[in-house]
Amino acid sequence: MNFQHWRELVALLIPLTLGVSVVSAQPQAASKNWVAYASPLQGTQSSGGFSRGNTLPLVARPFAMTDWSLQTGEGNWGWWFDPNSRAIQGVRATHQPSPWMGDYGYFTVMAQTGKLYMKPSQRTSTYRPDECVIQPNYLKVPLRRYSTTLEMTPTARCSLFRFTFPQQETGRVIVQMEGKSQVQFDQQTGTISGLTRTKGDGTPDNFAFYFAVRFDRPWKRVQLASEDKVNETVTQLEGNQIGASIEFDSNTPVVMQVGTSFISNEQALQNLKNEVGTNSFDTIRMQGQQEWNENLGRIEVSDGTPDQLRTFYSCLYRAHLFPRMFHETDATGKVVHYSPYDGKVHDGVSYTDNGFWDTYRSVYPLFALIQPQRYGEMVNGFMQSYREGGWMAQWPSPGYRISMPGTHGDAIIADAVVKNIGGFDVKEAYAAITKHANQPSSQRGAGRNNIADYLKLGYMPGSVSETLDFAYDDFCVSQVAESLGLKEDAQKYRQRAMNYRNIYDPSVGFMRAKDAQGQWRTPFNQYEWGGPYVEGGPWQSTWAVQQDPAGLMALMGGKERYIAKLDQMMVEPPRYDVGSYGNEIHEMTEMAVTHFGQYGHGNQPVHHILYLFAAAGEPWKTQYWVRRVMNELYSPDGFAGDEDNGEMGSWYVLNALGMYSLCPGRPEYVLGSPLFKSVRLHVPGRPDLTIQAPTNSPQNVYVQKVTVNGKAHDALWMPYSTLAQGGTLRFDMGSKPRVRDYGRTPELLPHSITQ
Repeated sequence: MNFQHWRELVALLIPLTLGVSVVSAQPQAASKNWVAYASPLQGTQSSGGFSRGNTLPLVARPFAMTDWSLQTGEGNWGWWFDPNSRAIQGVRATHQPSPWMGDYGYFTVMAQTGKLYMKPSQRTSTYRPDECVIQPNYLKVPLRRYSTTLEMTPTARCSLFRFTFPQQETGRVIVQMEGKSQVQFDQQTGTISGLTRTKGDGTPDNFAFYFAVRFDRPWKRVQLASEDKVNETVTQLEGNQIGASIEFDSNTPVVMQVGTSFISNEQALQNLKNEVGTNSFDTIRMQGQQEWNENLGRIEVSDGTPDQLRTFYSCLYRAHLFPRMFHETDATGKVVHYSPYDGKVHDGVSYTDNGFWDTYRSVYPLFALIQPQRYGEMVNGFMQSYREGGWMAQWPSPGYRISMPGTHGDAIIADAVVKNIGGFDVKEAYAAITKHANQPSSQRGAGRNNIADYLKLGYMPGSVSETLDFAYDDFCVSQVAESLGLKEDAQKYRQRAMNYRNIYDPSVGFMRAKDAQGQWRTPFNQYEWGGPYVEGGPWQSTWAVQQDPAGLMALMGGKERYIAKLDQMMVEPPRYDVGSYGNEIHEMTEMAVTHFGQYGHGNQPVHHILYLFAAAGEPWKTQYWVRRVMNELYSPDGFAGDEDNGEMGSWYVLNALGMYSLCPGRPEYVLGSPLFKSVRLHVPGRPDLTIQAPTNSPQNVYVQKVTVNGKAHDALWMPYSTLAQGGTLRFDMGSKPRVRDYGRTPELLPHSITQ
């Protein structure tokens, strides 16, 4: 692909000019101000029909309980922020992990002068992108309709707003909830508090999101409103779309403190005390910058173009947003949380908002490298669903949600176990994942669907994706059993992990669905999506055998045919039939507009496939394709498809480091093609790891030689333990592939269970 072709592709996929810009000077690497490289707008130029990320411009702390975003439209579902809009309705306190999952526990804040307008569509104000600042820790928006500047900076569970109103005009702050809600104010304490019951599926009836608001000066007047009807005579109001209007005479900036909680209004005030105290707006802003720089700076890149650095740190920022903390600290200093599984308050940490089907592939292998302590805490937090609801959540958001096949929390647990991450009870985790593997679940959004059929037949009737996901999850269970010394269990689940063989049809060369009687589903169409395949078709789904590439290779007729099939996938025309979907879904569109054949990088099932070249002994093809994907499908502005809870951002970060976890649940990373000449990983409690590729360049994408601390490393993979010990990993790069016969050795295929 020539340079002009590449530029045309990028122009098609990811427009260089989004609706809003990040106004900040680009830092020199030595300044360590990594925040200035990270753009919250990356991926926001999206719609339901064509995703460049489907993200929100979240201003938050890493893994924060509450995030904050500009709002240009109403609703608790989908695309309520449009970067092409030039009018905003306010700043939303949000918990939306994906437009496909919807928002919960949200309200908006807006500044205003002149006549009171409570209704979101009537109170909008124009803003200019070139005047707007959107950074991970800070938001600034001049509201031109009201000649007012709105600023915001967050903590993990709170935020500070600063409003600069025009001289000689009454300034107004609006706080408004959606759905069933209530608000009250106390004139003596100067506190406004309330709650909203906007929620997602799978939460108890008593679910609510609480807030408490305080100002740095007395207000002139407070008016409460329900559905845009103002009531000036009450101090408390309940109903739908409840809001409060707070007015000030002062012409100096007004600072508002906002505390949030899932426990109570009192806890929201306690969170303000814990996280804000008497600190000023600028102090909290600086603390946020420092926290982001500490987390982003765990990977220090010493070279690269401005666009590469902006892409890298924007992706790394995305990786630090989810899962979110769902726990709080009470007045005694004890960590507590509201349970979205039983509606009670419990001790301990809790985490939520994570699509394990997406994130197990790259987010947690990245966390194992740069956030090991947090990773262990997250697993412990996920286990709350098992303790309080009886099952580990399939897609916690914030309670039990149904989305995607499999129980890939098994993979997150297995990866943590084999890498000795710690921080959780392995025996308890094993009890949770073996329950997935053996018991039918009556709990919606938990367990494996129709597990009895899988146990009886060795495959899921009518479903390729479920069969492959269940087999991989069985492998993950076997890894945890092995770590506990449960040899018989390990062997049983390892044998079940071979069930993928039951649905491979050599007559068509793909994984194919069977009915309960063992008959192949007909007719077969290699381009048809849906039906037996989730968000893909035979080309995208057949390769989901991360646990046993050697076994899949044998099924396909050996190494040569296996590689030929992979080669064909990358050049096969991106044709698709809509199948059971009935219409073109956005993943089809996103695959078709790229130049990677049937390899649809815009969706997660293919994200390991490029590393199957290396597993088959042709790593130079992995290196070629990985570098092309990084260069052509990622930018500071967007992605090739849905950036689900940090998964796509983490894919880029890992590949830029020169590695990827082909099979989470195994303690290795397969080596790829590093993007930078020098990178250093700084992880508290560990020695630094330096990754060098001094001969790297846009032309030198092929690895010629790898050394670890000066010693030659011939294997195509790297043990996690070696990376965790620090030192220097060096890649010598060249412009031509280093073609050699790697054979089929244990060093070549660590990711296989075929004996």
